[in-house]
Amino acid sequence: MKKLLLVFVLIYSQLSFAQTAKEIIEKNIELSGGLTNWKLLNSVLLQGKVVLGIKDEYPIKIYQQRPNLTKTVLTINNKDTAIEGFDGSKGYAMNYATNKVQEYPNYIPESFDNDFIDWENKGFDAKYLGKEKVGDIYCHKVELTKNVNKNFYYFDTNTYMLLKEIKKDETLTYSEYKKVGNLVMPFRIESSSSKKDGDFVMQINKIDINKVFPANTFKF
Repeated sequence: MKKLLLVFVLIYSQLSFAQTAKEIIEKNIELSGGLTNWKLLNSVLLQGKVVLGIKDEYPIKIYQQRPNLTKTVLTINNKDTAIEGFDGSKGYAMNYATNKVQEYPNYIPESFDNDFIDWENKGFDAKYLGKEKVGDIYCHKVELTKNVNKNFYYFDTNTYMLLKEIKKDETLTYSEYKKVGNLVMPFRIESSSSKKDGDFVMQINKIDINKVFPANTFKF
């Protein structure tokens, strides 16, 4: 009887955690604009500045469009220079050894949406891992797993905004949330990695949503 009770408690605990993770994700989506508005988002243009390393600072523009089109442009010596992107069929990135953008056959574009939007339909499993601090703020920690890949998300326990995301090779922190149309988005993003060569701080000063980009926007 004790063994049966223990099994029941363990199963119930896992179901409860899964449900809690689902509720946290749903709360984030609801308070950041709602699932309908996120699905109606078709394009984004981020403009601001990015600091690479200690003092290399450049104006930046990031173009994104469904389903996975993207292009990152830095202004270097008053000249716009595309440094990375995906045009729908091919991926490109700057080769700093040659100082030229080159095609990368194995480039894997990121999804336009965050993984936790429609996470169940994408085949992810969600698990609630309790509360953990990000700086001085208590967060709900949620793990999303698909195959062998695991991502960790930290949602502010008060606002339910995403404050931190840990991927395989990168940690991203988000802050300075502001309303853009019907959506709430971060205006400051910090990235760090074990390799350190991808570390950056991006301060966004303007976000345009659902702009119609020229047909050649994502060409390289």
